[in-house]
Amino acid sequence: MKDQKRLYKEAMQVLKDTSRTFYIPITFLKNDLKVSVAAAYLAMRAIDEIEDHEELSNDVKFDLLTTTSELLKDSFNEEAYQALLAPYADQLPEVTLRLADWLTFCPEESRKIVQASTSEMAFGMAKWAKANWQVRTREDLDDYTYYVAGLVGTMLSELWAWGADVKTDRELAIGYGRGLQAVNILRNQHEDLDERGVSFVPEGWTREDLFAYAEENLAKADLYMKDINKRTILLFCRLPLALAHKTLKAMQEGREKMTRAEVEQTVEEVQAD
Repeated sequence: MKDQKRLYKEAMQVLKDTSRTFYIPITFLKNDLKVSVAAAYLAMRAIDEIEDHEELSNDVKFDLLTTTSELLKDSFNEEAYQALLAPYADQLPEVTLRLADWLTFCPEESRKIVQASTSEMAFGMAKWAKANWQVRTREDLDDYTYYVAGLVGTMLSELWAWGADVKTDRELAIGYGRGLQAVNILRNQHEDLDERGVSFVPEGWTREDLFAYAEENLAKADLYMKDINKRTILLFCRLPLALAHKTLKAMQEGREKMTRAEVEQTVEEVQAD
């Protein structure tokens, strides 16, 4: 059993190295909720790195993600997981190789929530890898964005209820996740098509339709916030949402993304509010 203090330090460092966007709001949270959300982010990032990997074939991704999904349904077997990854270990990042550590780092009482959501996400990612992420209809887009982002929303809602007795609406939580993902899809639309040959835009949709989809879901995210009466959770949820709204606005103005100064100003505004 690894020393929890050391594991905490390492987990927070990997989190910081992997995503500053989520590291900052996670630091707003307190105690077990902070550790649970950090562990959840790392677990989901672990499988996301498999889904996004540039060198692994879709069949390999399908096998790795499907088996990981099954392993997460039970008390996670680290040996089986390491054996699964062994042929690809030198191609995968630390955050993926150490999935068992992130689950150990997670408080025992919230681990079930984290494992169940990550398991469902891995299943959905496997399904979409097999389909080569070819989104054809609005239903396809809803399905894909549910698995890769809506599930983050529902998991967080379960954690808020568990750790702070904060009750939120499940459909609005899914909208929150979808809204953030839709902004990412807009940001990476040309890159996804040119470099990966993948389109997340339903057939017949214009870029304006995709903007409307993002706005519709971000409006649900705004409503989601109204149920939250705990300041630390509100701060956590407010930052990614503020960044998504501002990124969307920047793209509508014809810019690729927000400037670093705008991001830093947004972080300050959220904390000062």
